[in-house]
Amino acid sequence: MEWNERLENIIEYVEAHLQREEGPISADAIAELAGCSYDFFQKVFSYMNGISFAEYVRFRKLTLAGYDLKSTDLKVIEVSYKYGYESPTSFTRAFQQFHGISPKAARSRREELRVYPRMGISAKPQYAWRIEQKESVRLIGKSIILSVKDGNRAAQIPCFWNECQQNGVFSQMVAMDSADPPGLYGLFLSPGGTDDQMEYAIMVSTAQDKPEGFIEETLPEMTWAVFDCRGPSVQAIQTGWKFLKEEWLNQYPFAHASCPEVEWYSRGNAYGEDYLSQIWIPIILEE
Repeated sequence: MEWNERLENIIEYVEAHLQREEGPISADAIAELAGCSYDFFQKVFSYMNGISFAEYVRFRKLTLAGYDLKSTDLKVIEVSYKYGYESPTSFTRAFQQFHGISPKAARSRREELRVYPRMGISAKPQYAWRIEQKESVRLIGKSIILSVKDGNRAAQIPCFWNECQQNGVFSQMVAMDSADPPGLYGLFLSPGGTDDQMEYAIMVSTAQDKPEGFIEETLPEMTWAVFDCRGPSVQAIQTGWKFLKEEWLNQYPFAHASCPEVEWYSRGNAYGEDYLSQIWIPIILEE
């Protein structure tokens, strides 16, 4: 068995014990899965991934603890023992160091929490997420019907953005933008058609009249789970969606509201390493 296969099995073992079995991680079990001594495995893991195995496990615990504090009524002491901390004090200290805020403050809707995603064969970026209540917003823009039958949505959407840049629609929307902060929206709309089609729209917030050939949508006042994506826009957004599908949406701590999912693109150099785009997931918070 190749090292990458062994690593995937070990990561799956870690996730199972943190999320489902909620039991301690056994060094002997890790050694058996790795096919070598536990000490040697730790050295190889650290060398290949740029992070120690102990740090990885700790970061995953604190990421999942953040999910629990945001989405459940578990007490801090219950969360601390769930993830193997000896006391709420040691948990609080580790949580504050990782997230930058206390467990109590993390329950606030607007507080941002750090995310260290489940590791795959290659390193994954980190994400910050928070819950935001946003007012309704009127949007106008252009849309396209996409085929999702062959799973090529990731290629079709950048092509649509490129088309809008070439035909002047992009510049037209930028000039109409009245939002603060300014930026363009990507909306996943339902065309009311078949399961192998979807409608995607590039839109802008504006009070101006809708130009001929444009569509209009209103995002209602809504609670959103907002994920920051950093880096060149196409890669950052697609990597962000991959993370959401593989982890966050899988164990989804919130009910999905009846509203389009949204991409938001800030004003600036979309090819820059620090460029900010966001993914908004509409959620329902339990009272």
